Amino acid sequence: MKKAIVMLVLLPVLCLAMVAQQAAAPSASQTKVIKNPAEYNSYLAAVQTADPNAKAIALEGFLQQYPTIVVKEDALEQLMSAYQQANNLQKVMDAATRLLQANPDNLRALALLSYLKMSQAQQTQNPQLLAEAGQNAESGRKALGTAPKPEGMADADFAKMKGEMAAIFNSVAGLAAVQAKDFPKAQQLLGTAVKANPNDLNNVYSLALAYLQAQPPDYQNGLWYIARAANLAAAAPPQQQQIARFGRSYYIKFHGNDQGWTDVIAAAGKSPEPPAGFKIAARPTPAEEAAQLVKEKKVADMSFDEFQLIFASGNADAAKAVWDQLNEKPIAFAAKVIEATATTLTLSATADDIEANKADVTVTMTAPLTPRLMPKVGSMTQVEAVPVSYTAKPFMITMTKGTLIVPKAAPAPARPPARRP
Repeated sequence: MKKAIVMLVLLPVLCLAMVAQQAAAPSASQTKVIKNPAEYNSYLAAVQTADPNAKAIALEGFLQQYPTIVVKEDALEQLMSAYQQANNLQKVMDAATRLLQANPDNLRALALLSYLKMSQAQQTQNPQLLAEAGQNAESGRKALGTAPKPEGMADADFAKMKGEMAAIFNSVAGLAAVQAKDFPKAQQLLGTAVKANPNDLNNVYSLALAYLQAQPPDYQNGLWYIARAANLAAAAPPQQQQIARFGRSYYIKFHGNDQGWTDVIAAAGKSPEPPAGFKIAARPTPAEEAAQLVKEKKVADMSFDEFQLIFASGNADAAKAVWDQLNEKPIAFAAKVIEATATTLTLSATADDIEANKADVTVTMTAPLTPRLMPKVGSMTQVEAVPVSYTAKPFMITMTKGTLIVPKAAPAPARPPARRP
């Protein structure tokens, strides 16, 4: 499956409006006094301009005229907010970059750059942008730990602001960690983000990927959160179906079939986290599958796919039990022709190898094939032959005494009796 940057079908769903609100909030700095009346009046006129575009122009002029003003950081925050209200995202990023030059720990600039670079990375499939977004988010997480409370801000409002900022930084840094294949870090960051907001589809889906793509995969958590993501995508049915199919493929890979998958989907719709005792049974090992197959099915009724499973399973007893009944005994089967000469046919008899156009049977013919009987490469043919040896990996059965099974021609229809004159 072709993957986009981290996400398969999802675009970020972080609330940029929340960041805008924070950008317009009071600065964390202490009271700053502009002593020059002309500078003060110019600043006041700029920040009180109602129209966002006009406000941005006024602030740009103010900053150009007074590049070392004591309120430079405040003015840049106001500029960033004005560009955001004007929906000029490139200018938002430019103002945020300039703001970080003035103060590398400015939380609003770090939050906006984290979010916007992540969004652009997903839309343009640019891994470098996502890495930069992750770096901004990491800087934000560090700065958040030592950020002073803005003067005049209530403790509850400050705690709320820090929680909202942390959600952005954890989400973006976690997403970048998935892309960098640092799955333990991604699980920790995205797990924190999901605890803060259990219904954020982007974070829940990314957390599922962090578990499923880890080596070894954590199927228990990964399958729960991918099922949770499928529930959260209910408002977009095509997206929901794609996520559910993706999760089902991992479920079958781990469990062996899709029995119980709908139960996981249903349970994940009711709880944001796996309940106590939640466990998906792993599929049997190849050796266990081989033993069970030999126990439940006659060799005469087995397919070549099942022969391959048993011989490659590592279960010597199961392999011997099957081979003892195949060796030196003629069998008839259908297969795809990979190569053909007068004396030898190279064939595909398993479903996967037929699709991959890969040989898994070699047949030496009893008698040379005539040009009229020579099967075409790529066609399906019926053969009877005697197995004499096999290799497990790569899977190949060698046979001798091969003959083509040619369907008998249908009898000609009876001619009606001649009529008498």
